[in-house]
Amino acid sequence: MKVKSLFLVPIKAYQYLSRMLPGSCRYYPTCSEYAKWKFELDRPDRALFSTILRILRCNQLFEGGIDYPLIRYTPPRLLSLDNPVYRKKEEGSDRHSPNLPDSKIAIKYWIVPAKGDLYYIVKEFDE
Repeated sequence: MKVKSLFLVPIKAYQYLSRMLPGSCRYYPTCSEYAKWKFELDRPDRALFSTILRILRCNQLFEGGIDYPLIRYTPPRLLSLDNPVYRKKEEGSDRHSPNLPDSKIAIKYWIVPAKGDLYYIVKEFDE
């Protein structure tokens, strides 16, 4: 079992049970969603520390509001034209490209620059 799933399973169980209760989180995304995003995309120690700080701030002494998780991220270099994922299928070639024009790419999170090597994590919404 992965270390991340050790943290994600109780969070998902809490989210399942909390659907039956009225919402009380002062932030968007909720504290449990924030924790889930952090554990999916960051190291467990950083995610745990950020989540604890976030839960401590979720009370009447703080105003609340929008607070997206921050992660350290190094964007990839410019795409190489020789990368088969981005190459169109050549006629007469038996090479298969996973990104054909009629296929869709599933996006779960958007990574938005904040400052330096820190990036906000924003969830993709289904329409």
